[in-house]
Amino acid sequence: MTESVSTTEPQIHKGLAGVVVDTTRISKVNPESNSLLYRGYPVQELAARCSFEEVAYLLWHGDLPTSTQLAEFEQTERAGRQLLPNVKAAIDLLPLTAHPMDVCRTAASVIGASHPAAEDSSPAANQRKSVDLFAAMPAVVAYDQRRRRGQDAVPARSDLGYSANFLFMAFGEEAAPEVVTAFNVSMILYAEHSFNASTFTARVITSTLADLHSAVTGAIGALKGALHGGANEAVMHTFEEILAQADGQDLSGHVATWLQDALAAKKKIMGFGHRVYKNGDSRVPTMKAALDDMVKHYNRPDLGELYDALESGMAQAKNIKPNLDYPAGPTYHLMGFDTATFTPLFVASRIVGWTAHIMEQLEANSLIRPLSLYNGPEERHLP
Repeated sequence: MTESVSTTEPQIHKGLAGVVVDTTRISKVNPESNSLLYRGYPVQELAARCSFEEVAYLLWHGDLPTSTQLAEFEQTERAGRQLLPNVKAAIDLLPLTAHPMDVCRTAASVIGASHPAAEDSSPAANQRKSVDLFAAMPAVVAYDQRRRRGQDAVPARSDLGYSANFLFMAFGEEAAPEVVTAFNVSMILYAEHSFNASTFTARVITSTLADLHSAVTGAIGALKGALHGGANEAVMHTFEEILAQADGQDLSGHVATWLQDALAAKKKIMGFGHRVYKNGDSRVPTMKAALDDMVKHYNRPDLGELYDALESGMAQAKNIKPNLDYPAGPTYHLMGFDTATFTPLFVASRIVGWTAHIMEQLEANSLIRPLSLYNGPEERHLP
């Protein structure tokens, strides 16, 4: 009896759409409630009631910390906040024309190369490296923005929480409580989202048994792209373009005209749509509430009007709902961050999710190496 040989070509899943490659205990989108869950907790509940430090602990350890565990974690994190001299020196070597994401990528690599446990990938070492990187990145992001403005670095403070200290290092003064709250919410919402492009990049690199900082550096590279982390920057560029055209006149009318022209030119409107969510990004209502608070705090009703008009226009024209980047961009703008700094803020938050996945990947590691279907020339030979 002869075996039959299949001539059916394998199915191609462009972008790995619909492909389930592994299991994870870290997060999921619950289709029944359309909620993003971190270790089982709806992210909107965490954003309303927890600090970012508590959520980081949850994602790394599987449960929210006790008061004792939180105190110990905060002590460790606050001890690692200062901008290390060698990291500052590396940043200063980079031109001001370099994108801030390039600075984050370089800083993560320098931090990793100089870490005492650089080549140790044991669970304990990776946990410590995760906390150290989590603590160190805000100083990197804050200093890079300040140097571009011709300002000196602001030393970290150990008497402030993560979000309050981040804002203090960025702007040199304590932020209002409502601003700290809105920033804390954004950090929690951006912290983790399953096997997104940058997280999958981190897991692929980890699967080769490369070190944690190599995986994070690669993830930062993936996050830089406009179709991933760079979308929040693109949203603000859209807002600025519309505001400039309106020049104080009928804003809603200018939004409608801008959107009509953009869609006619088949321009991709950033900040809308999501591959995972079919009924809208579950994180948006929480982030939109934070944006509304910032619109009120900074007395910028024009931004609120623009947001609502563009969201409504997209719903009517394309039946597409916004994703997290849509409210996050203008929120960061109102806080005073430069647009190019938006995605580095994403980095500072997503370090938690990346490192949680890196450690999970190593628990039952298998080299990630997909196949491809060759469609080039058939075998040929030199004459």
